[in-house]
Amino acid sequence: MVSRWPLEKVRNIGIIAHIDAGKTTTTERILFYTGRTHKIGEVHEGEATMDWMPEERQRGITITAATTACFWRGHMINIVDTPGHVDFTIEVERSLRVLDGAITILEASSGVEPQSETVWRQADKYRVPRIIFINKMDKLGASFEHSLQSIRERLGVTPLVIQLPIGQEETFKGVIDLVTMKAIIWEKDHLGAEFEVMEIPEEYREASLKAREEMIETLAEFDEEMMEKYIEGEDFTEEDIRKAIRRVTLNLDAFPVLVGSAFKNKGVQPLLDAVVDYLPSPLDIPPVRGWHHETGEEVTLPTTEDGPLAALAFKIFTDPYVGKLTFVRVYSGKIEPGMTLYNPVRGTSERVSRILRMHADKREELEELAAGDIGVIAGYKNVRTGDTLCERDYPVVLESIETPEPVVSAAVFPKTQKDQDRLFDSLQKLAEEDPSFRVTYDEETGETVISGMGELHLEIIQSRLAREFKTHIDLGEPKVAYRETITLPVTTEGKFIRQTGGRGQYGHVIMEFEPLERGSGVVFEERLRGMNIPREFVPSIEKGFRAALEQGVLAKFPVTDIKAVLVDGSAHEVDSSDYAFQVAASIATKEALEKGKPILLEPVMRLEVTTPEEYMGDVIGDINRRRGIIQGIEDRRGAKLITALVPLSELLRYASHLRSITQGRASFYMEFHHYGEVPREIAEKVIESRKKVATSRSR
Repeated sequence: MVSRWPLEKVRNIGIIAHIDAGKTTTTERILFYTGRTHKIGEVHEGEATMDWMPEERQRGITITAATTACFWRGHMINIVDTPGHVDFTIEVERSLRVLDGAITILEASSGVEPQSETVWRQADKYRVPRIIFINKMDKLGASFEHSLQSIRERLGVTPLVIQLPIGQEETFKGVIDLVTMKAIIWEKDHLGAEFEVMEIPEEYREASLKAREEMIETLAEFDEEMMEKYIEGEDFTEEDIRKAIRRVTLNLDAFPVLVGSAFKNKGVQPLLDAVVDYLPSPLDIPPVRGWHHETGEEVTLPTTEDGPLAALAFKIFTDPYVGKLTFVRVYSGKIEPGMTLYNPVRGTSERVSRILRMHADKREELEELAAGDIGVIAGYKNVRTGDTLCERDYPVVLESIETPEPVVSAAVFPKTQKDQDRLFDSLQKLAEEDPSFRVTYDEETGETVISGMGELHLEIIQSRLAREFKTHIDLGEPKVAYRETITLPVTTEGKFIRQTGGRGQYGHVIMEFEPLERGSGVVFEERLRGMNIPREFVPSIEKGFRAALEQGVLAKFPVTDIKAVLVDGSAHEVDSSDYAFQVAASIATKEALEKGKPILLEPVMRLEVTTPEEYMGDVIGDINRRRGIIQGIEDRRGAKLITALVPLSELLRYASHLRSITQGRASFYMEFHHYGEVPREIAEKVIESRKKVATSRSR
C-alpha cells in the first residue's frame, strides 16, 4: 500500500502544448530525473512510458491523457500528460478541470502555435496557474526572443523571464538563472543529469543584469511587497524573489518562462524546481464550489479530509484486466475501500472495492484518496465523465465538464457476423470513456453512425475496436455533422387526444418558439398562465420537445439554437398523462420546425496554414475555392501564416491536397469555430442526397 502525502507538498499539474512541442519527451525526462523510471523512453522509438497505447506508439502522438506520480525535493508531483492534437481536445479539457497548475511547452523555433492558443484558453477558463517552458532551444531556427514576442502577441499575457538561454540552436548548452544569478551548464547531451553551476560567463553578464532588473520590475508591477522594497531601494534576497514569483504566478498576473531542450536532457531539473517553487498545492487554490442536489443551495467545500466528501470523476477507462477505471479528483473529504459512494447525477450508490494510483498503464494500491488527491477507483460501474461522487447524507454536485460537439461522422460496417454481435457493446464502452465520441443509429438508412472531433479521432476508434474488443469494422466516407434550426419566431399548438374503450389520452400545449444566436444550443422555459396544465407535467413536455429536436424536418439532422416557451394548454382530470403531454409537445415542436422557415447549418472551422511564401498564392486560391474566408496573413519566421474560416465539408481529406500543392512543405491546423448557414444551392444538394440514401436503404 502507498501512503498519502502532506497537501502542502503536493503538486497536481498537467503538461499542455501544441502537437510536437515535446510534451511527452519532457514528461519522460521528468520521470527519469525523479527516479520514477530508470530508462528514458523515446517518442520517436515508440517506447515512451506515458504513450503506452499501441496507437500512440505507432503514430508517435499522445491520444489519451496519461497520469503518473513522481517525487522531487520532498514533494509529490501528480502529472497528466495531455494530447496536442485537436481531435483529442476533450482529454485536455477534462484534465485542466481537475488540475491545480500546468506546464505550457512551446517550441523555440515556432513560439505560440495554434493549438498552444487553444489549450491556453482552456486553462484560462479554469484559472489554472502556468509556467512556460520554451523547449527545443537546440533546434535549427530556435529563437528565444521570437518565442517571447509570440507569448505577448498571441496569448496576450505578461511573460516573466526567470531564465536566459546560453546559446541557441547548435550552440545551446545551458541556462542563466536570474533568481540566483548563476549559470547552469550541461556539457554533454547524454542523460544530462550531470550539470555544473558556475558564475555567469562574462559575455552574458550585461544581458543577465538587464534581464534580472526587468524581472524585478515586472514582479514589482504586480506584487505589493516587491513594489514597497523596489521603491525604497532595498536589496532583494533569493527568497524574496521566489516568494514574489509564486504570488504573481498563483494570481495569474504573469507567467514564469524557462528554457531548455528536453530531448538533449538540458533544463529539466530547473523546470522541476520551478514546479515545486511556483505552482500551487491543493491548499493554494480556492475551495471548490458546488450545489446541494436536493435544495439547489450553493455550497463551498473545504480542502480537508475532514470535510463532506466531494470528488469529480474526470475520466473513464476500461482496462481488460481490472475492468472500468474511474479517475477522480477529491476536493473534500476522503475515499477509502469499503465505502459506499453516492452519485447524485445518476441517483445510484456503489461500494468502493479498490483504490489505485496510475503510472501510465501500471497500477499501485492505495489505502485512501483524500482532499487534494488524484487517483483511480477500480470496478465502479454507474459513473460517467463529469459525475460527482459524494455521501448519501450530503448529496453535492460539482460543476461538470464541458463536452465539445462532434463535427465528423461515419457509418460503421462490421466485417463479419461476430463483429456485428460485438459492435454495440464495444462502441458503448468507448463512448463511456470519451464524451466527445457519440454513437447513434440512423433509422432511415439502417446504419450505425459514429461521430467525433475529426477523421483521426474516428480512425483511432476503429483501431481500438479491433485491438481491445476484437471487433473489426470498415468506416464509410466521413460525413459532416450538419444541424438544422429555425429563422422565424412561431407559436404552435399541440394536441394529443385518443379515446379507446378504457382510459383515454389527453395532452394539449401551446408553445412559443424562437431562433437563438449561433452556439446557444437548446433552451426550454415554462411561463404558464394560470393552472390549465398541472406543473407535474412540465418535465414531460420538455422531454417531448427535446425528443422532437433529434430529427429536423429538412433532412432529419438534429436541431439546435432554438428556444421553446410553454405558455398555455389544457389537461383532462382523468385522461391526461406524462405520455400524452410528451406527444403533444412533440407535435407542437414539429409544426414549429415546419413553419419557422428552417435552414441547414454546417460546422465552420478555423484553419491556419503555415506555408513557404512561394506557395502562398496557391494556398489562398485553394481556400477561396473551398468557400473559405481569409481572416489574416502574418509573417512567421521565413514563412506565411494564413488564417481562414472554412466549412468543414470543404476540408475533408485536406491534408493530402495541401501536400500536393506545396510539395509537402506546408502544414495546417484546424479547430471548430461555429455553425454557419449553408448556402441554399448547397443545402438543396445535401437534403437531396440525404433523401436518396434513405430511399435506397428502404428498398
